Amino acid sequence: MSVGYDGLVSNTEYVEEIFARSPQPTLGVEWEVALVDPVTRDLVPRASEIVDAVADIAPDIHLEKEFLQNTVELVTGICNTVPEAIAELNTGIRAVQAAAKQHDIRVWGSGGHPFSDFRKNPVSEKESYSEIINRTQYWGQQMLLWGTHVHVGISHEDRVWPIINALMTKYPHLLAISACSPGWDGLDTGYASNRTMLYQQLPTAGMPYQFKDWAAWQDYMRDQSISGVINHTGSMHFDIRPASKWGTVEVRVSDASSNLRELAAVVALTHCLVVHYDRMIDEGKPLPILQQWHVAENKWRGARYGMDALVITSRATDERWVKDELADLVDELTPLAKELGCARELQLVLEIIDRGAGYERQRKQFRASGDWKSVVDMTCDELDTLLPLVDEP
Repeated sequence: MSVGYDGLVSNTEYVEEIFARSPQPTLGVEWEVALVDPVTRDLVPRASEIVDAVADIAPDIHLEKEFLQNTVELVTGICNTVPEAIAELNTGIRAVQAAAKQHDIRVWGSGGHPFSDFRKNPVSEKESYSEIINRTQYWGQQMLLWGTHVHVGISHEDRVWPIINALMTKYPHLLAISACSPGWDGLDTGYASNRTMLYQQLPTAGMPYQFKDWAAWQDYMRDQSISGVINHTGSMHFDIRPASKWGTVEVRVSDASSNLRELAAVVALTHCLVVHYDRMIDEGKPLPILQQWHVAENKWRGARYGMDALVITSRATDERWVKDELADLVDELTPLAKELGCARELQLVLEIIDRGAGYERQRKQFRASGDWKSVVDMTCDELDTLLPLVDEP
């Protein structure tokens, strides 16, 4: 051990990651929601109360206290299908809503709050969180951001990085259908997902490098350990990353959904894409990969334009509208979705295209009312109006 610049503790005895390996493409979902005051519509730092209240009445529901004291994270167990995961989240969010109502609080899901002051939102009491703020200062203090994380089981570490590189070619697709953070500091930013742009300013966040294999990833992680980065952050917060402890690929592209209906579409598309690329490896087919600069451009276009993005689809720089890409993906992946038990949920991608993504509804409401408070109200209401398929008769 040694101490480098910025007080980071270096570890010259790096222990290589052991990827747990998942024999089946199981599924896990983490969904971050926030708490708002029903009068001011501002964020309130009372997550600890809500988590404890739910634990008292329903200890089987897995909730976590997150980076900010205003945030509750719902975490599924290991699921086999998308409907199973969504049903578990449905039980969890209803319990959170009930507890919040008793405390005169509303539950709200979105990628970013449109007007709350980041300087007035305290970080949870955890040493690693305090260290992040201490190191990143102004940029880290702005993390009024919420996301959806989807884990899919992978059978062997040799498959992890080919699959991640392939998933990055569909970055704007996964972002477009989930984007719901157009507002920031009282302004319409012009972006579909301002969260995407803000989050990447952290030194360990953003796009992963295009590692060719597991050995290259381990070389990188060894460097991060020796330089003290991992000792400080605990892990790398890439948009898509290996979760070795669970034997999964963790897809962290999407904004936090405002409702379970659209969340189901995001999870279904993610699950199908991962399994699709895994099957391509079995069949000896080459997985898609784009130049790093094309991936970066697509990420920006998805964040900026959302459902209206013109995305780069090939190494030859061909382009297509993301809506057309999404429609074709649903068609291509439907047979696999039927096998995985999420065909209905995958079809909800088309419903998002027709209804408009979350950022479109928020922007429309803001332009009609001129008031972000009405946008917060509308977004809270969507938890009860845009219901998951498991709630339908």
